[in-house]
Order: sequence, then C-alpha cells, then structure tokens
Amino acid sequence: MPKRILQGTVTSNANAQTVSVLVERRFTHPVLKKTVRRSKKYRAHDENNACNVGDVVRIIECAPRSKTKRWEVLQAAEA
Repeated sequence: MPKRILQGTVTSNANAQTVSVLVERRFTHPVLKKTVRRSKKYRAHDENNACNVGDVVRIIECAPRSKTKRWEVLQAAEA
C-alpha cells in the first residue's frame, strides 16, 4: 500500500524538528450539494528546521517518530 502524501500550510514551528501542518480538504455535501471545507492538523518531522510559519509543504506518512508524529516533511511545495 503506498504512503499517503498531503499538502498543507505550516501553522507552528515552535518545537525542535517538528512542525504543525494544517491540511484542508473540500468535498460536496451528499444531501445539500454544498462545498464543505474540513481541516485537520498533523505534526510532522522537519529534520533541518527548514520550514517557517505560512510555508506550503507536502508531508508523507512514515513510521511513528514520537507519540504524536507519524508524518515527515517531504518538500516545500510551490504555491
């Protein structure tokens, strides 16, 4: 099974080698036929502390690195 890759915006880089990434998904509501926005935050491993708040990044699934980190920064995406 391939690893999932998500794209989101960095909301926090306060911790060492860790960033919080807000990933937003949009879908059409099955009954109301209205576009709905849902968002979720993921904690991702950032080896070199290269990401800053507001950066658009791609994250990929990985083996658990801590209690909350199961993702790592793949690359800074072109906005």
